[in-house]
Parts: sequence; structure tokens; C-alpha cells
Amino acid sequence: MKRFIVIPALAALAVLASCSLLEENPRSSLPEEEAITSEKALYLNTLGDLYRQIGSSTEGEGIAGTYRGIYDLNTFTTDEAIIPTRGGDWYDGGLWQRLFLHTWETSEAPVKNAWNYLYTMVVLSTEAIVELKDSPEWQAEARALRAYFYYYIMDLFGNVPVLKEPGVSISEVKQSPRAEVFRFIVDELEAVADKLPAVMSQHRGEYYGRFTLPVAMFLLEKLYLNAPVYTGEEHWDKVLSLARSLEGFGYSLSDSYSDNFRVYNESSEENIFVIPLDKHLYPAQNQYIFRSLHYDHASAMGFTAENGSSATPEVLDANAFGTEDEDPRFAMNYWGGVPVDAYGREIDLEYKPRSIALDLTGSPDEKTAGARMRKYQTDYNAFKDGKLMDNDWVVFRYADVLLMKAEALLHTAEEDEALSIVNEVRFRAGAPDLEILTFDILLEERLREFAWEGLRRQDLVRFGRFGAASTLRPQLPGEASSRYTDLFPIPADIRELAPSLEQNPGY
Repeated sequence: MKRFIVIPALAALAVLASCSLLEENPRSSLPEEEAITSEKALYLNTLGDLYRQIGSSTEGEGIAGTYRGIYDLNTFTTDEAIIPTRGGDWYDGGLWQRLFLHTWETSEAPVKNAWNYLYTMVVLSTEAIVELKDSPEWQAEARALRAYFYYYIMDLFGNVPVLKEPGVSISEVKQSPRAEVFRFIVDELEAVADKLPAVMSQHRGEYYGRFTLPVAMFLLEKLYLNAPVYTGEEHWDKVLSLARSLEGFGYSLSDSYSDNFRVYNESSEENIFVIPLDKHLYPAQNQYIFRSLHYDHASAMGFTAENGSSATPEVLDANAFGTEDEDPRFAMNYWGGVPVDAYGREIDLEYKPRSIALDLTGSPDEKTAGARMRKYQTDYNAFKDGKLMDNDWVVFRYADVLLMKAEALLHTAEEDEALSIVNEVRFRAGAPDLEILTFDILLEERLREFAWEGLRRQDLVRFGRFGAASTLRPQLPGEASSRYTDLFPIPADIRELAPSLEQNPGY
């Protein structure tokens, strides 16, 4: 009789995921004798499976989010992007309006999907740590990945259970305060640092797309930057120390801003951690261009699209859209005005960025309002309506190291050095130097630099601006302004399975 290494652990998922995940034949099961016959098989059944699911193309899964997942929570709840209702399109029971207005409920699909996916990955990581007990370097990598998943869980949900062993039962599940989860993540990353490969993660090769030492250091820098939110404590000295250490790995700003997002961007010296996309090898997809472009625009490039996500008025103002001072990154990140086809020819369509509204139903610009996603160079040989492409999805890049460093310097009253760093990033993009730098200016700079990269919610939370009034959200309705903090609710069905889990305030 064959014994199986079952991933994920059913006992843990019974508490932390929806009942639909309790499958008798999980897709990651391998006969034990197959899993241990070779190093390659062991890798594929542990770390390989974790990396595959980081770039999952299944709805609601993956760090890039696919559809109704992590990315949507971090993007469409902010002043960066909106999916407006366009007549019969994109109402979806009011989901996208609720996300933008901050009136979401405890049963929303993106919230449930993010929780279920991330805890599934925690369980997978924990199983991998056990299986890799005789492979110290691979085990360290699995521990770092588990810390990475906990980073998202803590950031999105706050006080959450920390599972350190496989097979946790309902009676054993306990919430940990957010500050303790933060300390667990930091301790794990620091404990395995000397076992992680001290090499860049980009380029095709042994460590391409993997969690190496500089990736872990970047994550530590990001954790310490946001520590005031997570723990109430400041660690600007550690942010600066990690930024300076990362400089020694050879990262640099790419000569061109757009080079980081072009087809075959594996060679970027700026991208620190990516989800490898290869239409011939991997199932991972970039679904956001598909979701954003107008049908006719996509058709002119040989694809289809869903005519959805668009830039907000705040984005247009931050980029000085339509003026002689327009930031060069606007044209690199957004389609506005008349777009072109695969041959560079203008097509019979005009995007109307300033016509954007939460509900466009009945508007003359119902189908054309809003500037659309352009960030990733079009792969005209892409498959699956343009979603299976060869541009790696960028998760961490060196420009963020620099702007995190500048932010820490502002907090330590080193304004001149902070300004110089921000101007270095702007110069690379072809933008003129700033004369002064304040926290508000820096937050706006991050909106321009990291458009569509899934970072905006965390930035707004850190600056105390998440949920602030905006052009399309003049005020939060009812009690919402006092109801919502920076946290999403623990999904209702999870609390039914584990009633000991205390709900976040306001829900």
C-alpha cells in the first residue's frame, strides 16, 4: 500500500481554509517513494511546489493575485486604481464599488481568497520544512518563504494564528498579537540568513526567481519600514542599514524605467524578486492588462480584454496629466488618449482619463473613460488572450530600496540626502529634480514610481492616508470612517470553523 506525503495538511486547512479546499487528492500529493528518490524530485515536491503556487493562475491565488485576491485588496481599495461599473459590465454585485468605498463585508470573495491562499501556502511551507530536514539550505529557503507568506497575512489581517508545526487542530489554534507575528517573521528571516544563497535572484539560472539572501534582506527592510504600523516601534536605523547592505549586491537602477517590465526582463539589474513568466514553461499569468484594456484596443493587438481597471483622478493629478509638466512615467504606465496597435498605428478609439467615475452607466464615455494599464511591454506573441506572456511579474525592485531609504532619512532629519536619492530615481525616469521633499511629496512620488505594482495600500496605511477622502470617495458612508482601520476582516466562514478567532475591530 502506498503512503503519500499530503500537501496541504488537512487538519490545518480545516481551520484556516474553506471547506472546498478539503480534497481527498490534493494536487500536490506525490507517492512518498517518488518524492524521495532524487534531489530533483524532493525539490519539486517542496520548494518547487511553493514557487509554482506563488505564480498561480487559479482565481484568487498567487502573490500577483490573479483575480479577486491579494493584488485587488492592495490596489482597488486605494487612490491608485478603480474598476468602475460600465453599464452591465463590472458591477459584480457591487463588489468593486464596495472595495473602493471601503464598505466591504466579512464575506467578500477577495478577502476570503487572500486568507485561504496565504494559509494554504503557510501549511505547504511548514510541510516542506519538515520534509527538508536533511537539506539545511533548502529548509532555510522554505522557512524564508513561510515568513514571506506570513508577512502578507500580518499586513492584511493583523492579529493572526502562527502555525509552526504541521497538523494543527481546531482546539490548538490561537491568535497572536500583530507585534508578535512581526517578531516571528523577523526572527525567522534573520535565523536563516546565513544559509540563504548570497546571490541575486534574477537571470535564468539556479536561483532565478528564488528567495535568496538579498530577497530576504529586502523583505526585512520592508518590515522595519512598516514596523510603526505593526508594533508601534520605529527602526529607521535598521531600514538604513539594510538598504546600504543591499547596495553591495550589485543592484542598480535600470537605464530605462521601462526596461524592468519589458518582454524578457530577466536581465534587469534592478528587479530583486520576480515571478518568472514564460508562456512555454509556466502557467503563471499577468491578468491585469487583460482586465484593463478596451476590447477594441486589445483586438488591434491580437488579444481580447475586459475593459475594466483604470487610473483615478489622484493619479492624473500626481502625474500632471495633460500639462507641459506631465511626468514621463505616466506614458510608460498608462494608456491615455488614442492608443496604437501592434504596428504602432493609431486606432479608432480614445481613452478619456478625466471622465472616470465610480459608476459610468449611461455616460457618453461609459466604455472609454479611464487611463488603462500599460506598464508591462506588450508581448505580441503571448497566449491565452495576452495573459500568458514572457514579461516576469516584478515583486521587489531596487527603486523601492532607494525610496525606503529616503523615507527613513526623512524620519531622521537627513532631508538633503533623502532629496538626493529621490531625485536619482526621478532622473532615471526623465523627470526633473524636486527642490524640496516632504512626506506628502514622497507618498506622491511612490504613486508615480510604483504604479500598478500592488504597493499602494501599504504605503497609504504607513502614511495614515488609507481610506482618506478623494475625488471619487468624497466621504466614507455611514460609520465607515471610524469602522475600518488598515485591516481586513477575518472571513466569516473561517470564524465559523474557528470561533476562538477574535474579529478585527469594526466588523
